[in-house]
Amino acid sequence: MNQTPEIIENNEVIEIVSQYLDLTVTPFGNDIRTVIRVDKREAMYNGNGTVYLLQMFGVEELVNNRIGAYMVFLNKDDQAGFHTHGTRNEQELYIVMQGEGEYADRTGVTGTIRAQKIRKGSITAVNNNGFHSVKNTTNSPLIIFVITTNEPKK
Repeated sequence: MNQTPEIIENNEVIEIVSQYLDLTVTPFGNDIRTVIRVDKREAMYNGNGTVYLLQMFGVEELVNNRIGAYMVFLNKDDQAGFHTHGTRNEQELYIVMQGEGEYADRTGVTGTIRAQKIRKGSITAVNNNGFHSVKNTTNSPLIIFVITTNEPKK
């Protein structure tokens, strides 16, 4: 069976990440599985390079959760640019699983940028009118687990 270039690329990304992490998901009441799909984002939020999202859960599988995925920056300077989740009434958590990078946040579009080094074990959070960005600063992959929750509308 011939595989498309997209499938080959997705499998290569999963293989690289598997060198650092176990990609097994054990959802209660369902079969044990791995990555559901890989989303490739070029210049994500006007950032640089390529970001891969390894989606670990299906749509509406988790309560009040839009995303439960690994965000993968394979190359130095790959970046997700500044973006907000406030317009969707979300909070987003980043948990660094592997690698090092720079996380930056600010209040609103023109707020003062606060940047800090992140590494394995670092956790960040953003909500409301906060904007955030992340960038790989090394030649090793930066792998972040992302949890995006939706606050119920009142």
